[in-house]
Amino acid sequence: MLSRSEIVSLDKSFLWHPYTAMDLYVREVDPFVIHRAEGPFLFDMDGRRYIDANASWWLSVLGHNHPRLVAALKRQADQMCHCSLAGTTHPQAVQLARDLVDVAPSGLTRVFFSDDGSTAIESAVKMALQLFFQSNSPRRTSKTRFVALDGAFHGETVGASSLGGVEVFRRPFASVLFDCIRVPSPADPDGWQRSFDTLISIVTRSADEIAGVVIEPVVQGAAGMQVYDPTYLVELRRVCSRHDVLLIADEVFTGYGRTGRMWGCDHAGICPDLLCVGKGFSGGVLPMAATLTTEEVFQGFSGDRSRAFLYGHSYAGNPLAAAVARETLAIFRDDRIVENTRSKAERIANAFRRIASLPGACNPRWCGMIGAVDLAIDPPGRPPVAADAIETEEDLSAKGYLGGAGWLVYEAARRRGAYLRPLGNTVYICPALNIPDPVLDDLLDIVHDSIEEVVVRKLR
Repeated sequence: MLSRSEIVSLDKSFLWHPYTAMDLYVREVDPFVIHRAEGPFLFDMDGRRYIDANASWWLSVLGHNHPRLVAALKRQADQMCHCSLAGTTHPQAVQLARDLVDVAPSGLTRVFFSDDGSTAIESAVKMALQLFFQSNSPRRTSKTRFVALDGAFHGETVGASSLGGVEVFRRPFASVLFDCIRVPSPADPDGWQRSFDTLISIVTRSADEIAGVVIEPVVQGAAGMQVYDPTYLVELRRVCSRHDVLLIADEVFTGYGRTGRMWGCDHAGICPDLLCVGKGFSGGVLPMAATLTTEEVFQGFSGDRSRAFLYGHSYAGNPLAAAVARETLAIFRDDRIVENTRSKAERIANAFRRIASLPGACNPRWCGMIGAVDLAIDPPGRPPVAADAIETEEDLSAKGYLGGAGWLVYEAARRRGAYLRPLGNTVYICPALNIPDPVLDDLLDIVHDSIEEVVVRKLR
């Protein structure tokens, strides 16, 4: 077994970490070295336990190493680790597709498998474009553009990045990204009506050009857990249907119970034309994603072979991931995971109301198993750790690329036994949905006390 020092040496010699200024990392950071994980906890090389406040990038919705998921993985590994879906099929893929349709918003009947959230979005974009490209109507073949929200984040591939509304993530790749029409976020203060009026105007005026509207239902996650009224989705569904524009729901983060319903779309009682799922889809065990669509969209690819959807992934429908994803849905059913989040969600809401009373803490928000607050203070100096912050390039530059008070809270929480992952000056939690109530209470106390430590020290 490697020692901690050996791991750190190899890490800094060979690894390139995501969202990280590596020169600072190599020079200044003492890494967080995780040895094992179980339930809502991470354990470092020294045996210290940390509450995983963000389900390891929003994936481990049932906690780490859930025994039923590990058992399902082992069973499937004994039978078959992989079989492509290129002219073949297998039991796990077909049963997972059926199970997913059973829990999806009514009207979604077909499932296309891929590898992660970005590729699920990429699949949806290509489906929309090809659907209209091979339409018999000249009015539809001109539909090649997409609409997305300011602050949107839909993934890392070129197509998904094109939809993103965070300029610092787009700018280095601007020369190859496709054009995307942006509308104000309905989560902006007093911005619901402005956003919707802008959207109606754009869709009405440019309906012949627009293939789809892509949206994160109810919560814009990477934008800083920005929550908006689900009525927006009701009106958006109506407008898209009226103008023959596909509604694409990015449920990679908001799906699988994160917002208190199985799907973010369920808050509005709508069915999108395409729905993308990833992250918690396979319980944080293996990479897997899916794009669901309606029979109407699916039939748009019928006819001779030239109309086939010419897109796919080598690991699409991977039997190991499919077996785990099926067991994830079974646990959701058997343990009533979504229903049992209601009391936990109330705990989160009450805690963030209390946190908002601290000086420098503002704009508290919550939705289901998500809680967030902004810190309106400037930290002293530059934090040593890079982050997946989403701010303007000017903000990033002024702060030494990445940082903000959130990273001071990160350090304070780590000392108290919790692993946070702030978004710039936004501190948030989105733990495993089945986190035990006493552990959740401990986490909420740690967040409160860590923010209090930082703001008191800064404002003293």
